[in-house]
Amino acid sequence: MPNPYRLGEVCQFVVKDNPELRGKSGCWCIVSQVNEFSCIVMAWDGEYTLKVENLKSFDYSDADCEQMHKLSLRINKLRNSGKLEDVAKANLKHLGEVKRPYLTPLEEKLLELLEQEYRLLPTDM
Repeated sequence: MPNPYRLGEVCQFVVKDNPELRGKSGCWCIVSQVNEFSCIVMAWDGEYTLKVENLKSFDYSDADCEQMHKLSLRINKLRNSGKLEDVAKANLKHLGEVKRPYLTPLEEKLLELLEQEYRLLPTDM
């Protein structure tokens, strides 16, 4: 079966029988590399190599995929800062589980607060 995914596509994890993906069911990710039978994806908590059966597209528009890519960059910049408290990690986990291509006003404010707290403003990207 050929790989149906494309670079930049927003997908969700499909855990099936993969114990390494426990707790990731439904979390979104961005396809960063397309291989013959797998994809490398970026999620809120890092990079994964997944078989195509462990992914399901959200079928977002190109504009929505771009918005999610920007969100992914912001989340991963915070995560990679290496100095997050547990409450910040919990907030990022929540954002990694949203099932829509946008943040609510409150979610956006919380993300901005974390970026300010850790001195990682979106303009720094």
